[in-house]
Amino acid sequence: MKPSRRNVLLGVGGLALAGISYGAGAYREAGTQTATRLFGQSEVMDASVGKLEYAIAGEGPPLMMIHGTGGGFDQGLLFAANMRQRGLRIIAPSRFGYLQSAFPDDASPAHQADVLVELLDHLGIERLPVVGGSAGALTAAEFALRHPDRCSHLGLLVPAANLTGRDPVEFSAGQRAAVGLVLGSDFWFWGLSRLSPGMMLRTLLATDPALLDQVPADEQMRAKAILDQLLPITRKVDGLRTDGFWAGTPSPTDYAGITRPTLIISCKDDLFGTAATARLMSDRIKDASLIVFPSGGHIWLGHDDDVADLVFNFTQAPQNGA
Repeated sequence: MKPSRRNVLLGVGGLALAGISYGAGAYREAGTQTATRLFGQSEVMDASVGKLEYAIAGEGPPLMMIHGTGGGFDQGLLFAANMRQRGLRIIAPSRFGYLQSAFPDDASPAHQADVLVELLDHLGIERLPVVGGSAGALTAAEFALRHPDRCSHLGLLVPAANLTGRDPVEFSAGQRAAVGLVLGSDFWFWGLSRLSPGMMLRTLLATDPALLDQVPADEQMRAKAILDQLLPITRKVDGLRTDGFWAGTPSPTDYAGITRPTLIISCKDDLFGTAATARLMSDRIKDASLIVFPSGGHIWLGHDDDVADLVFNFTQAPQNGA
């Protein structure tokens, strides 16, 4: 017996409602998990610009990890998780416009670097290695340049900067539409991350999704964690837009003036073009060490252990002038 048109429509409608209900429940659960992940994991100090959020994890010599675009203190901790396992105490601030940190009128990397000195004063740390990932490398470089007495070593991971007068990040029309859709909307970000994680990995993390099949399970999980930790996107909009400006604008940083021992790491297939940027930086910073992996994308996929070893050995080894 054929089902009536009415029964078919009712069945389809019921499935649609069930899908919407499931989606709404899954989104609420994702929001709960995000809130739980962030709750009680950071501290907030009163700085000259207002609130400055930071977290500390691990035991041993301190190292400051400055997060990239779309991050916060939690991304800094994730970037440095393997470094912490090697015996380092990680100081991870949230930059201007991210999570609980203030967003002053001057949100430049140089100003952010100056405010991070206040964090060191607050923590009673005289000097430490400073590592910045992606757009966070802009702040790390300014810190080493402006406060060499507080910076023992400088690390620049997949540095996002415009050193040629041309924005190295070129989005297609579809990618621009996706970025515009997710900015300011936790729901759309969550939905696109679930419906098209490969596109989000390629667009927001500048990493070829095909690499996921070539790396161990723990590296696959790290990639997923970095993407998931972009939530809550609505608490990062100011920081995201500011990073887009400073990473795309011709960099005012005097890289040739950096005197601290410097390690620069990138990946040849980084879709944000940071390998070329890293080479230019290494030419400008005297005696900089440069490592470019043949693959790994913008999140150095498959090389997290390598990066942790390189950073640990570089920052903990005695060096002339350090």
